[in-house]
Amino acid sequence: MIRKVVIAKQAQRDLARVPAHIATKLAIWIEAVETDGLEEVRRIPGYHDEPLRGQRSSQRSVRLNRAYRAIYVTATDGTIAFVSVEEVSKHDY
Repeated sequence: MIRKVVIAKQAQRDLARVPAHIATKLAIWIEAVETDGLEEVRRIPGYHDEPLRGQRSSQRSVRLNRAYRAIYVTATDGTIAFVSVEEVSKHDY
């Protein structure tokens, strides 16, 4: 069961730029993974934990709100590494 979460340097920089409530929601998600395990947290419908497609097919995203997503990968040693926190807009084409 996966319970270890690492935040990459780029994701730390991204978190410094996002609103405080977004960083707090990610911290809550991380705490839930560390206590309950990734498989249990994926079942929580509010996070919309989903695999990405295309060039990012090895990554997954967690919805922090309508505008922000946290992108992560699961490493071979069983840890979760957050690679970025991105603002998503339906107007970006």
